[in-house]
Amino acid sequence: IVPDEGVTLRNALEFVVESLSGLARDTMGDEWRRYFPLVGTIFAFVLVSNLLGLVPGVGGASSDVNMTTAWAIISFLTYNAIGIRKHGFWYINQFLGPSFFELHLFGRHIHVRALAWFFLPLELILHLARILTLSIRLLANMFADHTVVSVWISLLPIGIPALFMGLGLLLAVLQAFVFSLLTMIYIGQALEDPH
Repeated sequence: IVPDEGVTLRNALEFVVESLSGLARDTMGDEWRRYFPLVGTIFAFVLVSNLLGLVPGVGGASSDVNMTTAWAIISFLTYNAIGIRKHGFWYINQFLGPSFFELHLFGRHIHVRALAWFFLPLELILHLARILTLSIRLLANMFADHTVVSVWISLLPIGIPALFMGLGLLLAVLQAFVFSLLTMIYIGQALEDPH
């Protein structure tokens, strides 16, 4: 297949997919192909939502707390389901703190986690906070960008708003990338053996 000459929409989309798939391979490991469709869908949806917010009068879905929270919950449930499916009951080890030593009983290695009583509530709170951080990060950045653009359009309809729309375009791509990158990191962590 001969690539198109110059910069075309097809070349741009292939570049985005190749870049995301390379990052997914590095972040999620050998099983990246299995989870890449979800990450790609998140990236595409968030990017389109962010870009729609730059159109005056349209308002992107990423300025709505319901959308950002829904994607954060989808990401959270997905990577936890992946971790539970991969490790079974032992997925809980990631919440129990450090292992001080190992016991060898009945042919198994059992990690003794003496501070599990302390680490478990803290780790669960921090783990659940990922929903909030994913949601608020996207919501706050895109809401602020859309608000700044709309204020400048109402003050000076020509000139200055174009500068902020250009910055908004960069921010839209960056926020879609960050949301999908964090999802890839969380999936990669869920696939690793809990220590």
